Amino acid sequence: MPQLGTVLWLLAGGSCLGIVMRTTVPALAWMALTCLLHASGAMSPVAGLPSLWLTLYAALAVGECGMLPVSGFAYFALLVPLSVTATVPFAFDRLVAPRLPGAASTLIFPAAWVAAEFLRSRFTSSATWGSIAYTQLGNLPLMQVAAFVGIWGVTFAVAWFASTFTLAWSHGFAWTVVRMPVLICGAALGAVLLGGSVRLARAPTDRPTIRTSTINRPTDLFVAGEMTRLAEGRVTPEERQRLGAKLARLHDWFLDGSRREARAGSRLIVWPEQNLLIFKDDEPAFLERAQRLASDERVYLAMGLGTIHLGERLPFENKLVLIDAAGQIVVSYLKSHAVGGWEASIMRVGDGRLPVVQTQEGRMAGAICFDADFPAFIRQAATASADLLIVPVNDWRDIKTIHFTMHAYRAIETGLPLVRAAASGLSSAFDPWGRTLGVADFFAAGDRTLTVQVPMGRVPTLYAKVGDLFAWACVGALVVGVAAAFIRPA
Repeated sequence: MPQLGTVLWLLAGGSCLGIVMRTTVPALAWMALTCLLHASGAMSPVAGLPSLWLTLYAALAVGECGMLPVSGFAYFALLVPLSVTATVPFAFDRLVAPRLPGAASTLIFPAAWVAAEFLRSRFTSSATWGSIAYTQLGNLPLMQVAAFVGIWGVTFAVAWFASTFTLAWSHGFAWTVVRMPVLICGAALGAVLLGGSVRLARAPTDRPTIRTSTINRPTDLFVAGEMTRLAEGRVTPEERQRLGAKLARLHDWFLDGSRREARAGSRLIVWPEQNLLIFKDDEPAFLERAQRLASDERVYLAMGLGTIHLGERLPFENKLVLIDAAGQIVVSYLKSHAVGGWEASIMRVGDGRLPVVQTQEGRMAGAICFDADFPAFIRQAATASADLLIVPVNDWRDIKTIHFTMHAYRAIETGLPLVRAAASGLSSAFDPWGRTLGVADFFAAGDRTLTVQVPMGRVPTLYAKVGDLFAWACVGALVVGVAAAFIRPA
């Protein structure tokens, strides 16, 4: 039977984890893992791991509420494998770490945590959602490690702190016993934070910029559920004319707004994901209008389009169309990663190749929403020497902050400035160091247009060259650690 103190630490860790998934308080993540790891170590494996799983399940139930695109029984069923995955690193720490000496024992937990996150991102459809790294929004010096080893370095740092602090805690902070593990971990984390601070301080401020605007849809044009029915192609012949008139007003809204922003000085105008819905047979005429506008105003239009094929099994094309300042369509890209469930059931999937095109302003790359949650996919922009990444997005209120954070990391990893135009979320722009250049909140009162000067040009990063090598190294180190633990006498 766990002691009361242990139960309290378990509850404290679970509470911190549930809260940090819904807020931007980076320190809570460090506290959560430390408390949970301490409680896990104080209990026997037989009692501890089930108790830990139940705590993690409850924390995820609170933290993920409204974020996962499922509800009801499916939501609670999906939490089972997620909480099992979260429990695995604690199991490795409980069963393997005590069999290893000193500092080596502290590396099992962070390696296992990285391995769990990374393998889940590679072999399931969840991408990098749920990574502990995304709780560190605002901790820019630490976030810079993503330029070298991806988000996995941030995850490793948070988990390593927890395992080292817990080791010291379990020995009553006796310095003669824990000195070496604490010094090694402290020196490494200190070097990461110092290096990140220096990287930020040395970032140039004289890079050429392009004035960029994002615009959003009117909030009062469609009734609830109407845009969903349109995307699904569920339009009767009787409704076709009425809904076509609404869509025509929507098209005018975006073209008029783009002309306004162009005449105010913007050179690049970005529309959110599937914000402009259009029937397939109306698309050619609309694109001609958009091309004339771009040519007349000498502006680049990056348009998030949702093209509807009525009467077909997969009725929806989720597209990014980029028109250059000469009025030429230079990119017509279909989203490559469909969100599981509703979107996957209606959407035509692209070929998995991220588009990069040369323009007078530099090389522009594009991806759409969920695409940008896959770091390996977005690396294509860096390897193709892009100078700017454009990401139309369609969020909802519960995920607006975490998704915004995820795309800040894509800017750091690739060394690319990034513009995201978000329907029902945070339209924003980041420089190659992940610093926020501007934000417009769809849910805030007033105008939802974002206008910002975006620096053009890529900053070379190690991650863009080597990809997920560090994450694979953690997987390998975990295997080696387990083998060493059970070969070595306990």
